[in-house]
Amino acid sequence: MSLSSAFQAVGNDPGIITWRIEKMELALVPLNAHGTFYEGDCYLILSKGQQRRGGELAPDLISLTTSQTRRVGSILSQDIHFWIGKDSSQDEKSCVAIYTTQLDDYLGGSPVQHREVQCHESDTFRGYFKQGIIYKKGGVASGMKHVETNTYDVKRLLHVKGKRTIRATEVEMSWDSFNRGDVFLLDLGKVIIQWNGPESSSRERLKAMLLAKDIRDRERGGRAEIGVIEGDKEAASPELMKVLQDTLGRHSIIKPAVPDEITDQQQKSNITLYHVSDSAGQLAVTEVATRPLVQGLLNHDDCYILDQSGTKIYVWKGRGATKVEKQMAMSKALNFIKMKGYPSSTNVETVSDGTESAMFKQLFQKWSVKEQTVGLGKTFSIGKIANVFQDKFDVTLLHTKPEVAAQERMVDDGNGNVEVWRIENLELVPVEHQWYGFFYGGDCYLVLYTYEMHGKPHYILYIWQGRHASQDELAASAYQAVEVDRQFDGAPVQVRVTMGKEPRHFMAIFKGKLVIFEGGTSRKGNAEPDPPVRLFQIQGNDKSNTKAVEVPAFTSSLNSNDVFLLRTQTEHYLWYGKGSSGDERAMAKELAGLLCDGTENTVAEGQEPAEFWDLLGGKTPYANDKRLQQEILDAQSRLFECSNKTGRFIVTEITDFTQDDLNPDDVMLLDTWDQVFLWIGAEANATEKESALATAQEYLRTHPSGRDTGTPILIIKQGFEPPIFTGWFLAWDPHIWSAGKSYEQLKEELGDAAAITRITAVSFLEELFTGNQSQRETANATDATWPKPYHVLLSITLVVYFDMKIVLIGRNAGYEGHNPLPEFGAKILPRRSSVEKSESGVA
Repeated sequence: MSLSSAFQAVGNDPGIITWRIEKMELALVPLNAHGTFYEGDCYLILSKGQQRRGGELAPDLISLTTSQTRRVGSILSQDIHFWIGKDSSQDEKSCVAIYTTQLDDYLGGSPVQHREVQCHESDTFRGYFKQGIIYKKGGVASGMKHVETNTYDVKRLLHVKGKRTIRATEVEMSWDSFNRGDVFLLDLGKVIIQWNGPESSSRERLKAMLLAKDIRDRERGGRAEIGVIEGDKEAASPELMKVLQDTLGRHSIIKPAVPDEITDQQQKSNITLYHVSDSAGQLAVTEVATRPLVQGLLNHDDCYILDQSGTKIYVWKGRGATKVEKQMAMSKALNFIKMKGYPSSTNVETVSDGTESAMFKQLFQKWSVKEQTVGLGKTFSIGKIANVFQDKFDVTLLHTKPEVAAQERMVDDGNGNVEVWRIENLELVPVEHQWYGFFYGGDCYLVLYTYEMHGKPHYILYIWQGRHASQDELAASAYQAVEVDRQFDGAPVQVRVTMGKEPRHFMAIFKGKLVIFEGGTSRKGNAEPDPPVRLFQIQGNDKSNTKAVEVPAFTSSLNSNDVFLLRTQTEHYLWYGKGSSGDERAMAKELAGLLCDGTENTVAEGQEPAEFWDLLGGKTPYANDKRLQQEILDAQSRLFECSNKTGRFIVTEITDFTQDDLNPDDVMLLDTWDQVFLWIGAEANATEKESALATAQEYLRTHPSGRDTGTPILIIKQGFEPPIFTGWFLAWDPHIWSAGKSYEQLKEELGDAAAITRITAVSFLEELFTGNQSQRETANATDATWPKPYHVLLSITLVVYFDMKIVLIGRNAGYEGHNPLPEFGAKILPRRSSVEKSESGVA
């Protein structure tokens, strides 16, 4: 196939296109063979479509025709993966690398390139194949052909491994291939038998069963029977065990479980950025920086390698780099791997300036894109003068469109019921209503918010922790939150709020009257005097996003883009920065009136009296530049499975996630960058539930980008998901878990063992009649008293079903009465005379 005709399959529709290298040319792989890879071959995979970005949602990856891409502006970018089988030749590896470069050129140089090695594929690659990946022995050089629907000439043993995205590897047809910790599928064409290791999890068993059903439906047109054997209850499935032993030989001792290869989050958090140059004729790498990395380190005219502790290598190609430099990016990465002594299977991803993947961008402290907005007018800016704008939004959209709620971080407009408690002597003490919205840095508070949705009450429990609160108070706030949660049967969404990091909805429930004091306490009998001079920075332009935060009372704390309140024992000044808007000044005046009883003097920047500067310790430089160019903080939502069961903190990303990926026996983490959600499945173990907050904190602490550990954490339980969470998933179904089928229910729907026994017996005979040599040898080895295969063929003239039994009618007198298949309930009837036949009506 010519190159131009091979790439004609690339259209504008979302989907996955797969080619296999056949005789050094590209051959298109049919859709029903996606996810199946021959170990002796190399493949080229193009993924293109739509994906989430911020609160924007894309179609689910329900089938192989949806994929992961990034949208930058209005341009869709794609992912190119070249996959290398462990037994592929060097020529094939070189060939697929060349085709990768040519496809990249064909698509304008914007795709992200990935090098995938068998058994070491990236999370992105595995995410395309939700049912799992199948490795088959052989390759095009050995005459192997692609999967054909309704083909039953199959005999293989698949070793199924993995909890979430599984890999099925074709292994030797022997009991020696088994182990106690994994699941194995014996595929005999018309029959698939699943053997579950005694130490395999229910999740692994379910995934293996879904793979067996996928093989049945995709490769056999739905015409195959599936049976299941529980490895610790083999005696309960004698018919299926008989088939297994007839195929694999006498049962032997099963080997112990083999642990999965895992990389902990701590290892992934160690990242190093290198500048790459080969101007002197050999690869030279110069270390630029280590964690935390900032976007400004990347020069648009150069190429860089980002090393994630050898677990993954990224190559960044600046837009000003030459075409040759860009084309050599992958080879530079491979040379770097050799130079570092990393395994040849190390995953490599090359990204182009301006079309970086989410995985790459989130290795940096902050990644911004200029002149873009997201959501309902929300923008972010970077630099020494930071500012956040919030446009007003239609609150009626929040319940009808959860994606808007997720985008705006708002479950409603804050008009629900509010209760506030303060921690005193490690107990909860109600705060008087007149002091709602006043929070002191020396205290901890619990705020219970109740709102109605679809006629039912819903709850959010905020745990606000002051910067100067004692360790005992911090611990007591967490303990009391658990107690309140129990009172409502686990329904509240728990939100840990670090002082100064208050989420938008938290601000909204106090209607623009939220005041954060740096220290002190609101407890009765507090003898600590107020400071003589206090300075508050007031930010926000409506009641849903306004708060006053106490800052050091020095001139250097001022910022021209905001409004500040200077409060003393006698004089109060409301200072308007020249960059503040009319709405911001109006909200600030309303809040200042609450703090100063309306006695404040308004002062415009540049018209301050001398006393103003004296109260701040004298006039010194402060941030008074013009408002910086607006930029969007470019971060995509990402879903992770978190576990510390092994004593190591393991984080596994689920790409192209959907609601189906929220498994009831797991704890999942949804990272939307400015908030972290921890979703707790109803069947998660007690230890994981109790350590949920610690899990989220550990995730932030070990994040490669050096994340702010004060990022708000929301703990959500299965069945009580608010729209700010469900909005990150397309087509959220609240009944999915009650309507979904468990592993045991799916198992009950499978065919009975008797049907599998009959099918296996008939297949056995069909293979004898068609001359399957391996089946004949198995038969002879199983029963030494059998006649030789050709004698059997002479002996049997008819095979019919009668009363659910197999009836064989003998022809040769010498073999009448000999039963070659007693284990299948077969009967041998002697040959009858013509008179007997006519009397019985047998034709």
